[in-house]
Amino acid sequence: MNMKRVYTFGNGQAEGRSDMKNLLGGKGANLAEMNLIGVPVPPGFTITTDVCTEYNQQGKEAVTKLLKNDVEKAIKHVEDLMGTKFGDAENPLLVSVRSGARVSMPGMMDTVLNLGLTDSAVEGIAKKSGNPRFAWDSYRRFVQMYGDVVLGMKPKSKEDIDPFEEVMDEVKKQKGVKLDTELEVEDLKLLVKKFKAAVKERTGKDFPESPWEQLWGAICAVFDSWMNERAIYYRRMNQIPEEWGTAVNVQAMVFGNMGNTSATGVAFTRDAATGEDIFNGEYLINAQGEDVVAGIRTPQQITIEGSRRWAALQGIDESVRASKYPSLEEAMPECAKTLIETQQKLEDYFKDMQDLEFTIQDGKLWLLQTRNGKRTGAAMVKIAMDMLRENIIDEKTALKRMEPQKLDELLHPVFDKAALKSAKVIAKGLPASPGAATGQIVFFADDAEEWSEKRKKVILVRIETSPEDLRGMNVAQGILTARGGMTSHAAVVARGMGKCCVSGAGEIKIDYKTRTIEMSGKVYKEGDWISLNGSTGEVYEGQVNTVDADLSGDFAKVMELAEKYTKMDVRTNADTPKDATVARKFGAKGIGLCRTEHMFFEGDRIKAMREMILAKDEEGRREALKKLLPIQRQDFEGIFLAMDGLGVTIRLLDPPLHEFVPHQLATQKELAAEMGLTIEEVKLACDSLEEFNPMLGHRGCRLGCTYPEITEMQARAILEAALDAKAKGADVHPEIMVPLVGVVEELKMQAEIIHNTAKQVFAERNDWVDYKVGTMIEVPRAALTADRIAEVADFFSFGTNDLTQMTFGYSRDDAGKFLKIYQEKGILKNDPFAILDQQGVGQLVRMGTEKGRSTKPGLKVGICGEHGGEPSSVKFCASLGMNYVSCSPYRVPIARVAAAQAAIE
Repeated sequence: MNMKRVYTFGNGQAEGRSDMKNLLGGKGANLAEMNLIGVPVPPGFTITTDVCTEYNQQGKEAVTKLLKNDVEKAIKHVEDLMGTKFGDAENPLLVSVRSGARVSMPGMMDTVLNLGLTDSAVEGIAKKSGNPRFAWDSYRRFVQMYGDVVLGMKPKSKEDIDPFEEVMDEVKKQKGVKLDTELEVEDLKLLVKKFKAAVKERTGKDFPESPWEQLWGAICAVFDSWMNERAIYYRRMNQIPEEWGTAVNVQAMVFGNMGNTSATGVAFTRDAATGEDIFNGEYLINAQGEDVVAGIRTPQQITIEGSRRWAALQGIDESVRASKYPSLEEAMPECAKTLIETQQKLEDYFKDMQDLEFTIQDGKLWLLQTRNGKRTGAAMVKIAMDMLRENIIDEKTALKRMEPQKLDELLHPVFDKAALKSAKVIAKGLPASPGAATGQIVFFADDAEEWSEKRKKVILVRIETSPEDLRGMNVAQGILTARGGMTSHAAVVARGMGKCCVSGAGEIKIDYKTRTIEMSGKVYKEGDWISLNGSTGEVYEGQVNTVDADLSGDFAKVMELAEKYTKMDVRTNADTPKDATVARKFGAKGIGLCRTEHMFFEGDRIKAMREMILAKDEEGRREALKKLLPIQRQDFEGIFLAMDGLGVTIRLLDPPLHEFVPHQLATQKELAAEMGLTIEEVKLACDSLEEFNPMLGHRGCRLGCTYPEITEMQARAILEAALDAKAKGADVHPEIMVPLVGVVEELKMQAEIIHNTAKQVFAERNDWVDYKVGTMIEVPRAALTADRIAEVADFFSFGTNDLTQMTFGYSRDDAGKFLKIYQEKGILKNDPFAILDQQGVGQLVRMGTEKGRSTKPGLKVGICGEHGGEPSSVKFCASLGMNYVSCSPYRVPIARVAAAQAAIE
């Protein structure tokens, strides 16, 4: 049976449905569904995502041949419904060609509008519509868009403007006008002529006059755009698989640029920035859709309420607003009423906040798209919890609506209210995406990337953003644009990323050539510091202090839901009482990793540590360890008190000793003087600790086996601290973890030292605490022999950072040199240090868990690498029946939601 490659829709009927997103893409599936539920949608057809895969495997010619008959039949279907003819000179069918992946990728792929226009068809449209200006405006837009998307007419360098905009600016200047809408028919004819000449000059080819050539060019360009640089980058950023592909949607054109009874716009059924239950959006009269999202003209608001809010932000009084910037409700009340009814119908039907695109042609409303809208972390939480309270969705659906990573946005600091009172406001725009951002001004996306790699905080400042700016937007702290509204590219993408964004700050003057921006009469240069308030639209001079965000209200309710449904605990990696307290506030159920070595680097502690390392014999080491004992004991006591009632896993010393000794001559001289040694003796001792491969060297349990007195001191410090905390009324649960075990005999030796020390401490104190001894499974051999290791261990904790290093044979410190290239070339889909490699490292984790529990069925198993806070890795751990994952304090809420989702999916 032949594979179906093309699905048609129109006139209330459709071959697809909304549950066919994988095949038809999100846009195609929803266009079909809107037809079926009676929403006015221009007829068209969808070429499936499977064809995109064929296109990438077989190439343009083969796929064009495969599709030819189906596309011709589908065009005939649209012709019949529209009463027009594709390629006809007098009554031509014009179409749009748009991408549509199964998940929304705003602006990352390509679109062509008004396709089918030619020198003869434009005359037919002018005659048929009785509106030559509209016909020629559509033609110049088509040449411009097709030239850019299909023929590759891009700016030559980042400082240059778009080649078509250059021609447009020149014609407007000659004419003495500012807006595109002020150009007359003869000006538009001149533009078409000049645009075509520019195409010929740049490409060496004439602009195609055949509608069929145009159509195939556009279809192939959309498929090609799946593999363009920005789409690839966006997919990597959001973990969207390359093999998904994009669909292509071809639809009959409806026109928002037919005059003052036509318009185009973008709307959201709820506020995508804050989550407020208020219909909002923007429109432009006598325009086409790209004008709204590109931010070239600052659009007007759809509702009166939205318009008044916008005017208040811009400092525009009510009489000026009503006369110059009326809402759609005021300018076209009937159309606005229909739109408001339609948006409610769509939200009720899809049971989620919708992002709509619409066109009004001669007073008739058409919907071009609906999709679940991109939203900020704050909006994600509020919308889900509001819909739960409104009984639109149930608790499990509310939990599934959480994108765990986006919760991170709610944990970001906010501006200190006291600091804001003295902050100098230098510009004001629209609050496009909330948050507090401080950074140095940069004007170009590639510079933002470069500066960010040097650990500089940057604010990306653009006249308007385009999809090409994605990389720069991703690394910037915030985004500031001179043009564009709340639905512009900058605003939509920033909200999706959770980036602070102020858009449409119309008073600022940006000069790319000199890399300067003028605000409030003062010129700021690249590198100057500014701060953005994405919640008010204000721009401040310099750096403004921040404070921790308040995490009550709906955020707390999401955490309650996570607690209700999760089957796996989330612990934290914490080395100080402060970190432990923060994590506990976020709902951590104990400490999964307390790294003792971090405690040795502070103040005078390092001196005692160095004395121990440089001691010539065991007696000398024990003398130095006596100085460290009270320090360690005090640190552990603070952590036990902070984690009262919860388990605390403390890892014994792990790094190689050379990390603690000085490597600079001045510090070595200081140490020699303090210890009564010669500089040569110190240098010799430091040099002797150097290793060719420290990661695989004298570290972890190997230190404890060669210097048992280190393990003795640490075990004593832990257990004495536990008894001290118990004496203060705390319920303590110490878990001593032996790192880097590869053979069971290492663990036996370390466990024996710990148990003997415990007997001594309990006898001395005439008191005891229940404690456990376990190990970190981070050497592949430990996973392979986990059944034997479990004979000795009370618990396992998988250290997936080192396990990943040793399984792949990659040094985490050096892998950055090639991992990026490996991902670009498709050798690896993800960075294995960021996302657990489930097929390789994950199988060792699975094997270690199963083998360990085959010996000891009740064995407690957890994970404490960086992967413990990454959602897909957390879900994998849940699938293995782990007891807990452990992650850094600020990732605890993310892991808690991921763990709850794993339990209900």
